[in-house]
Amino acid sequence: MQESPFVIPATKQAASSRIQQLKKAIEYHRHRYHVADAPEISDEAYDALMEELRLIEEKFPVLRTSDSPTGRVGGEPLEAFKKVTHAVKQWSFDNVFSHEELVAWSERVKRFAAEDKKLSHEPIEYCTELKIDGLKIILTYKKGVFVGGATRGNGIVGEDITHNLKTIKSIPLSLPQKIDLIVVGEAWMNKGELERINHEREKNSEPVFANTRNAAAGSLRQLDSRVTASRRLDAFVYDIDMVAGAPVPETQEEELKFLKELGFKVNSHYAVNKDLAGIERFYQTWVEKKDREPYGIDGVVLKVNSCKIQASLGHTGKAPRWGVAYKFPAEQVTTVLEDIVLQVGRTGVLTPVAHLRPVRVAGSVVSRATLHNEDEIERLDVRIGDTVILQKAGDVIPDIVGVVKEMRTGKEKKFVFPQYVEDCGGPIERIPGQAAYRCVNKNSFAQKRRKFYHFVSKHAFDMEGCGPKVVDALLYAGLITNYDDIFTLTRGDLLTLPRFAEKSVDNLLESVNTARRVELPRFLVALSIEHLGEETAYDIATHFGDIKRIEGASREELTQIDGVGEIVADSVYRWFRTPEHKSLLKRLLKQVTIVAVKRTNAVTPFSGKTVVLTGTLATIGRDEAKEIIRRMGGSVASSVSKDTDYVVAGEKPGSKYDKALTLGVTILTEDEFLKITS
Repeated sequence: MQESPFVIPATKQAASSRIQQLKKAIEYHRHRYHVADAPEISDEAYDALMEELRLIEEKFPVLRTSDSPTGRVGGEPLEAFKKVTHAVKQWSFDNVFSHEELVAWSERVKRFAAEDKKLSHEPIEYCTELKIDGLKIILTYKKGVFVGGATRGNGIVGEDITHNLKTIKSIPLSLPQKIDLIVVGEAWMNKGELERINHEREKNSEPVFANTRNAAAGSLRQLDSRVTASRRLDAFVYDIDMVAGAPVPETQEEELKFLKELGFKVNSHYAVNKDLAGIERFYQTWVEKKDREPYGIDGVVLKVNSCKIQASLGHTGKAPRWGVAYKFPAEQVTTVLEDIVLQVGRTGVLTPVAHLRPVRVAGSVVSRATLHNEDEIERLDVRIGDTVILQKAGDVIPDIVGVVKEMRTGKEKKFVFPQYVEDCGGPIERIPGQAAYRCVNKNSFAQKRRKFYHFVSKHAFDMEGCGPKVVDALLYAGLITNYDDIFTLTRGDLLTLPRFAEKSVDNLLESVNTARRVELPRFLVALSIEHLGEETAYDIATHFGDIKRIEGASREELTQIDGVGEIVADSVYRWFRTPEHKSLLKRLLKQVTIVAVKRTNAVTPFSGKTVVLTGTLATIGRDEAKEIIRRMGGSVASSVSKDTDYVVAGEKPGSKYDKALTLGVTILTEDEFLKITS
């Protein structure tokens, strides 16, 4: 069951206060979006504000007033365009966000349908279509000729954008039949086209578009149609409002087929379902696949397939009863930033972490998000107590991307970096030339703990069962001080610790013993050498092949390795010449066996190639995939660029997939990758 992502106030007074905040913010952003055509937040963030208001009003119905934005449909058209009164009112579907809400909607449909005795025995089928994230358009044809097009506007009056719609090549200017017709569709922009336009706008110091939906809307609201034409918009058509001169389709499915026959571009991804199980399968399929299409998709639209039953069901005050939008888990939501806490990393770098009021985003509950550094806090102008916009997309870590400043009460507090670290009392300093601060006390407990977390992690010694809680217990008990202490732990040591049962102790010791045999790149990564990442560690390890040769390498020898710059070379050189580290290395070598790793000399499909991984790989882990690529002579990068040769895309690929499409980079599915590497 999908829970509500919002924390609803417990008292009427608190609810009233929150409602006023929400109303103020919603009205401001409604005007920015529908009237000024200059939106400041995404559709999802706006929807989140509306949904929170709806839920509070649902709990406290006495607080709902006649001017509540939850009773409004759409907004006012721009004065700069000619106003058009729609021949048929343009409705907006209600949203559902969970399977339970879908079931409730379906039950209402059946109940209302049963009241019509002529139709009560007809089975109810549903036509399930993708909800394209673009701008709704209404197209009018007279005797088969395109005579006008408009935006939805407030549902009754829209804007005449005929001159701009004529620039969209997928919209036919004439039909094969001389009929009168009004159709509804969605204008959208290709993700690759958005990137091209934003690149040009950046070069011209113009504000970039936040997403394809905003770009499509902005492009269609141009007074100069040449600007619209230059942006290569596209359009899907999905509904018939009126037809004269041809048989009227009896089902939504027949409508889609008829529209295709007339030459309209119809999205082929739709299905007719007899039950909710089929709808749910369709929905879940597209939750997984949505990022792979060149257009934005933010849910699926369900319509009763029979046009007779649709007519019988009718509408509520603001939405059709016969259809609903089943929205995908939100990738942008609003929540309250309750605190900002500094987290000390293994190299001493301080990262401000936002402590959030728990909220559900992209299917999971989030209560923490990184704020990166002081510059990012200042750029966002984010304060403790703010209502913030949280975003999660694909495999990207949740991130705060904006602040709803209209909801400020004056009680919010600016965050100031302290002069000392709370954990150890050590002073902090800003790293020259960087946005980050660092704890000067290299022996602080916080740094030591982070280094141990990293040492046992899957990227280093990969000690299964030795997670942060176990490391903390060992540190607090004084059983480990240096890395090599982990390998000297005994059964008796561990059994003295609280909540360490015999089975878990035996498993931990077995994991430690297994980790004694470690590959050279992992060993280097485990040492927490500043600036040394996995790829560079692999390059150094395969170049020298032996820890002793790396220990004795000069700066010049290190910089001769492709991919190793002066900063990394200097950091590695200095680490191995620090007396403390030399002593640690000597002790570690008594406990572990280091295995050399060699790149293959044979020519493989990945020889000399740069590969990027995105999404979840179902058959093999991401670390295993990286190892395979490296062994076959390739290198793994973290981001897509013009130098990328391949992108391997698993389930739920992120923005890297979109960029690969834009740059024309070869994309491999997981199955294709496995065939190449087998």
